[in-house]
Amino acid sequence: MKILVTAASSSAHISGVQRHAFNLVRCLLLNPEISRVDLILAPWQRGMAEASGLGSDSRLAIHYPEMGRGSIARNLWYYRELPELVFRLRPDLVHLSYPMPIDAKAIGCPTVLTLHDLYPYEIPRNFGPYQFLFNRVILWHCMHSVDAIACVSDTTMSKLKQYASSKSYGKAIRIYNCVEPEPVCATQSPLPEWEGEPFLLTVAQHRRNKNIPLLIRTFHRLLRQGRIHASTRLAVLGVKGPETETIESLVSQLGLRNRVLFLEGLPQAELQWCYSHCEAVVLPSVTEGFGLPAAEALLAGCRVVCSAIPAFREIGGTHCEYVALGTDAEIDLAAGIRAALDKPAKEPVPFPHLSAETLAMEYAGLYRGLIPQAADAQSTASAAPIQLATAGRQSL
Repeated sequence: MKILVTAASSSAHISGVQRHAFNLVRCLLLNPEISRVDLILAPWQRGMAEASGLGSDSRLAIHYPEMGRGSIARNLWYYRELPELVFRLRPDLVHLSYPMPIDAKAIGCPTVLTLHDLYPYEIPRNFGPYQFLFNRVILWHCMHSVDAIACVSDTTMSKLKQYASSKSYGKAIRIYNCVEPEPVCATQSPLPEWEGEPFLLTVAQHRRNKNIPLLIRTFHRLLRQGRIHASTRLAVLGVKGPETETIESLVSQLGLRNRVLFLEGLPQAELQWCYSHCEAVVLPSVTEGFGLPAAEALLAGCRVVCSAIPAFREIGGTHCEYVALGTDAEIDLAAGIRAALDKPAKEPVPFPHLSAETLAMEYAGLYRGLIPQAADAQSTASAAPIQLATAGRQSL
C-alpha cells in the first residue's frame, strides 16, 4: 500500500497536528504492508521535518510544494493543487492529518481524515468572532468528502455523533494517537535563566479551550498564599494563538513577567527534559479531543493535575489529580495542585494501546477496507499473522 499523508499548516513550530502526522508516518513505516509513504509539508516546515528524524527509511519521501502561508491560500492549495500532486505520486490512499477542503472526486483514490476534535462547533471562541464559521464550513465539507474518519479518542467519537450528521458518524472509527516513551532527553535546560528552581509545566497552544488565564491566576494565588516555594516558576509550552495578547496582559497585570516563561516549538528531547524536571504538569482545559500532554506526562512519570473532562479521564484513568472547574475554579485548581505536590513522585504509566505497533495494525486494517486491491491481496494471503518491521524510536 502506498499512502500519502498531508500535514502542511501555517506554523513553522511543531504542534499537535504535526506531531500526530509524524507519529502516523512512523506507525505506517513499521508495517511491511506499507510500500511507500509520501509526507506533504509546507516549505516553512522543512526545519521541523529535518529535526523529526523521519528521513532514514527508504520508503519515505517528504515533499515541500510551493503554497501561500495564509489560511485562504493554503486551503485553495489543498482544493486545487493536491489532486495534481496525487496524480503525479499515485498513492493508493490519501490520509489528511487534520480537516482541510478537498476535491475528493479529482483526487481519485480513497481518503481518510484524522479528526482531533469538534472545536468549531463545541467552542467557537477558540477561533475568534468570525473565523469559527470558516472553520465549520471546512470541517463539514471535509467530513462529508472523505471515505473514512479516524477519531483520536472515544471522546471525539462522542462529539462527532453530537455535532455531525449520521452519514459522517457512520464512516468513523476510533484510532488513538500514538504515544510512546521518548528515549532521548536533553541534558541542558531549555528554560531561560533556569538555575534549579522548581517549576510547574503546562503544554498548551494559546487558545480558549486550554484555560491558560485560569492557570496563571491560580499560580499567582499559590505564590501569594505561600502554598508553593517562593522561587517556583510556571512554564507555558505551546505556539501562540488568539489568546496570546490576553495571556501576556494578565501576566503583566499580576507582576509575573519573571515567573511565567513562554516557549514554543521545543524539540522532543527538550520537551522530555521539561517533563522530567517539573514538579507537576497542570492542564486545566475546558475541553479536549485527546489530551496528548497528559498521556506524555504520565508516560514520563509526572504528577498530572487536570480538569475532570471526558478526554482526560479517558486517557488518565486513575492516575491524575482531577479538578472539577466550577464557580470556584481558581480555588479548586489551587487545591488540586497542592494535593498533587504533597504526594510522592509517580512511576511512569505504560500505554500499550497507544503504541506504534498496535496502531500500525489498526491503520493497516482501516486502509485495507478502503483500498480494493489491498483487501483482495489480504484475502489471498497466508493466514499467518503479519510480522511488523522493527524501527528505533524516532525523535520528534
